[in-house]
Amino acid sequence: MFGLFLAAGMGMALTMAARAQTPEPLAPLPLTVALDAPRVVLGQRLFHDPKLSDQGQRSCASCHPLDSGGMDGKVRAAAADGVSRLRNTPSLFNVSFNYFFNWDGVVTTLEAHTEKVMLNPKIMNAKWPELIERLRAVPDYVDAFSRIYPDGLTKANVVDALSHFERSLVTPNARFDRFLSGETAALDADEQEGFHLFKALGCVACHQGVNIGGNLFQKFGVFGAPQGPQEPVDEGRYSVTGNDRDRGVFRVPSLRNVAVTAPYFHDGRAATLEAAVDTMAEHQLGKRLAAKQRDAIVKFLKTLTGEYAGKALVASQAAKP
Repeated sequence: MFGLFLAAGMGMALTMAARAQTPEPLAPLPLTVALDAPRVVLGQRLFHDPKLSDQGQRSCASCHPLDSGGMDGKVRAAAADGVSRLRNTPSLFNVSFNYFFNWDGVVTTLEAHTEKVMLNPKIMNAKWPELIERLRAVPDYVDAFSRIYPDGLTKANVVDALSHFERSLVTPNARFDRFLSGETAALDADEQEGFHLFKALGCVACHQGVNIGGNLFQKFGVFGAPQGPQEPVDEGRYSVTGNDRDRGVFRVPSLRNVAVTAPYFHDGRAATLEAAVDTMAEHQLGKRLAAKQRDAIVKFLKTLTGEYAGKALVASQAAKP
């Protein structure tokens, strides 16, 4: 009997050792990013200024508050016209590590994304001539743009400053990042088991890279369409490409800071991480997880919360029960 226990213990030790030696498919976020500081500061001011919207009533920070998860915590974003049905607001944290933007990947550069959101009549509804005129009426803006850009306050430079600031929104130093960097004690046994399951079940096939997602497209509901809100079907990327194969296809979101960015999915259908993991397992992987497996994965996902400006991110008040 002792021999059986000894063999089991040796087997577990060998398994853990093998896991430790296997190259990880994910990478930690960099602690710093090299950016032009004056442009970042100017972009930060613009990001919080409601002058960028048509009616002067909302700023970029209205939907992407940086004192929480970089998103509003609502099931759906609030439309500027008060009528349109928008998608769930993605977080802007770590957006610079994405290759596609928005739920349907309609643009492939941060600059194009920034301008598209500003001009969208359902979001900011900005119009460039009026916007530039409003900004030029503020002497501080004129002075700042003149000092930073040779051609001063222009459309291109407004977009550049905003995009520069958005690239600075990196949230390093999550416990998982420290674990990947060699601090094995940063994750406890349950969290490490959750990470192992995340890889073994195949979650990492789509949620990969330094941003743990954000750069691939996938059909939502590979194994049958998940039951969602009773409303017109969102065709996803099909609305961009017109290709039948893209019906119901969406950009795979980053899982960075996922514990503080509820609710989940393009339509905000899942209020909790537990519900989101169950939905993904059943409809993307064709598996029903035992409660212990799901809970371990959730524990792992909670280690992905990083820091912004030296403070750990917290959930939006709107997302809290």
